[in-house]
Amino acid sequence: MDNLRMLIHYKAWADAELFGCVAELSPEQRQQPQPIFFGSLIRTMNHCYLMDRVWKANLTGQQHGITSRNPRDCPDFSSLHTQQMALNQRLIEYMKTLTAPESTEDVEFEFIGGGHAKMTRSEMLYHLVNHSTYHRGHVADMLYHFGLSPPTTDLPVYIRLVREGALI
Repeated sequence: MDNLRMLIHYKAWADAELFGCVAELSPEQRQQPQPIFFGSLIRTMNHCYLMDRVWKANLTGQQHGITSRNPRDCPDFSSLHTQQMALNQRLIEYMKTLTAPESTEDVEFEFIGGGHAKMTRSEMLYHLVNHSTYHRGHVADMLYHFGLSPPTTDLPVYIRLVREGALI
């Protein structure tokens, strides 16, 4: 449980670091077409947010109402930033109440693309963190093309900052 909690805090920190860097881009740069499945940097970040919402809903047995991994509509950067930070905080709060026995319970759900599945809550949380890390790499690559160096969001950096007391 301690590792899961740490990873959710890590994800929130890494997302905040990335959003801080992306804020330096113009709206046009964020929306500029990119050779990536989601089509642009902002749409890639929106995908991460939406899938976080899906997995949070799956974890709690709620309906998410999301029908596409890459919907036509995409919020502006400021709205997306606010929504992602709020969702990350809700995940942190969720982790405060999740017990070890609950983390190993199987939860059934439906994939957006179709198909029934079952995973434990801990498996879902590991996936949620891993998924975000994967797509932060895509965003980091796009940032290089705009002449920006992405922030270092590696897990060992986060751990070092926590141990040094630089992060709460």
